Amino acid sequence: MNKPDKLITDFLKKHHVLTLATCTANQPWCANCFYVWLEDENCFVFTTDPVTRHGSEATQNPQVAGSVVLETSIVGKIQGIQFYGIMEVPEGELAEKARFAYLKRFPVAVLMKTNLWVVKVNQLKMTDNRLGFGKKLIWER
Repeated sequence: MNKPDKLITDFLKKHHVLTLATCTANQPWCANCFYVWLEDENCFVFTTDPVTRHGSEATQNPQVAGSVVLETSIVGKIQGIQFYGIMEVPEGELAEKARFAYLKRFPVAVLMKTNLWVVKVNQLKMTDNRLGFGKKLIWER
């Protein structure tokens, strides 16, 4: 499997909140979720209740999009990731890896009933103005 550029994976590993966009019946929705990036699987792992709007919508339409961004007012330091992929409940070996990685990053989650989900990413696009204004790095599965 081809891998995203190291700048992309380093950025994703350094951050911990993604914005997730779902859509059903022509009505888009965004939600923020704490995540961990599984590098070998090229997927985000996060927890959400299936009755949340984004959880419910993903069961109807698993195609999602999202972003991970660095907040800065300095134009030359703007960095961010946009992505799209398929949101699903992980199974088998992926479920085990996802649970281990999520609890390692967010140990307090062991105290909660967690419903883990993954977004199997099909495309990542990173904007990194440190490399030049509007510089983009793109990875596709």
